[in-house]
Amino acid sequence: MVSPTRPRAPRTPVAMAAAAPHLLRRVDGHLAHWHRVADAIPDPELRRQAQASLTRKRFHCEGGAVYALAAPPGPPADSALRFIVALQTISDYLDNLSDRSVAGGARDLELLHTAMREAVEPPPREWPAGGAPEPAPQAADRFYRLHPHRDDGGYLAALVATCRAEVARLPVASAGPFAAEAGRLIGWYCDLQVRKHLPNARERAVQEWAEGLRPFAPGLAWWEIAAATGSTLGVFALYAAALGDGLDPAAAAALRTAYFPWVTGLHILLDYWIDRAEDRAGGDLNFTFFYASAAAGAARLARFAAGAARAVRTLPDAGFHRTVVSGLPALYLADPKVARQGLRLPALGVLRGAGPSAWLLYWTVRWLRRTRVGTRASALSAPGGPGI
Repeated sequence: MVSPTRPRAPRTPVAMAAAAPHLLRRVDGHLAHWHRVADAIPDPELRRQAQASLTRKRFHCEGGAVYALAAPPGPPADSALRFIVALQTISDYLDNLSDRSVAGGARDLELLHTAMREAVEPPPREWPAGGAPEPAPQAADRFYRLHPHRDDGGYLAALVATCRAEVARLPVASAGPFAAEAGRLIGWYCDLQVRKHLPNARERAVQEWAEGLRPFAPGLAWWEIAAATGSTLGVFALYAAALGDGLDPAAAAALRTAYFPWVTGLHILLDYWIDRAEDRAGGDLNFTFFYASAAAGAARLARFAAGAARAVRTLPDAGFHRTVVSGLPALYLADPKVARQGLRLPALGVLRGAGPSAWLLYWTVRWLRRTRVGTRASALSAPGGPGI
C-alpha cells in the first residue's frame, strides 16, 4: 500500500484548478523541447507527422500532466512530468503516423508500437541507476524497419530513452509492480492500435480481439472495451503511485482494475466523441459511431462518468482520482470542436451527469484556453530544454 508519510496530492477541484496554470507552463517547456527535436527530423513525412501531433494533440499531454500532482513533490513530480509528456508524445506521434502515413501492414504497425512497449520496460541491470544510456545509432531506426519512411533522426528512440530513464528512477520495491501492470495496459493499447489501423477488415479484427477481453470488462459493448484499451491514463496513475515507496503487486493491480475499463473508457470515448467530424472525413474507425445517435452516445458517456467515479472511490488518494474523473468531461467538452459539430446540447447532458465538480473544471479549462492562446507561440519558441 502507499506509504502514509507520502505527501498528499491536491484532491479537490479548486486545488487542482489553482495548480493548473503553473503545471501547464511546465508542460509547455517539455513540448518546446520535443518540438525542436521534431523540427530536425530529416524525413519530411515523419517530420510533418511529429510536428502535427505535438501541435494538434498537445492537450493530451496537458491533461495527462495532472498525474504529476499525484506524485511526491520535488524530483519525483519532475520525473512524473517528463515520463508523462514523453510517453504521451510517443502515443500521439504513432497514432498520427498510423492514421495518415502509408504503412506496410500489420507487422509494420507492430514494429512501430514496439516503442510503446519498450518505454515502460524496466531497464537492463547493467544500466546505471538514474537513467538509461543514449540509444545506439544503429538502433535508432529499428522501429521503422518495415515502414516506407525511416529517417527520424533518432526522434522516437529519444522519446523511448526518456521514458526508460524515468522508469529507472522508480524505487526498487515499486518498479516491478509498475512494470507488470503498466506492461499489461500498454500491451492492450498496442494490440488495439495495430488492429484499428489495418487497411482491411479492421472493424472485424478489433471486435474479435475485444471480445477476448470481456472478462476484464463485463457488461460493456465490444467497442467500449476496445476504447478502454486506448488510454494511457492508467499507466500515468501507476507511475505516479510507483514514485512513492510502497506500490506492491496488490496495490498496482487494484489501481489498474479501478482504471480499466471505466476511467480509461470514459477518457477515450470522450476523445472519439469530439473527433467525430474529423474521423468521418478521414475514414478513421471511431467507436462512438456505433451508438445509434449522438444523444445515445452522450447518455452512455454519462454512465461511464458515474461508473468511473464509483471505481476510484476506494483507491488511496481517492479524492484526487475523483477529481480526475470529473475533469475528463471538462477537458474534452470545453474543446471548440464540440460546438462546431453541433454537439453542445448533448455535451451539457454529460456535464450534468458528471456532477458540480465537472462544471467548475469545465469553466476553468475554457478560461485557461482563452488566456493561453496568445502565449502559446512564444512558449513553443522559448529557450531551454524540458526542465521543469
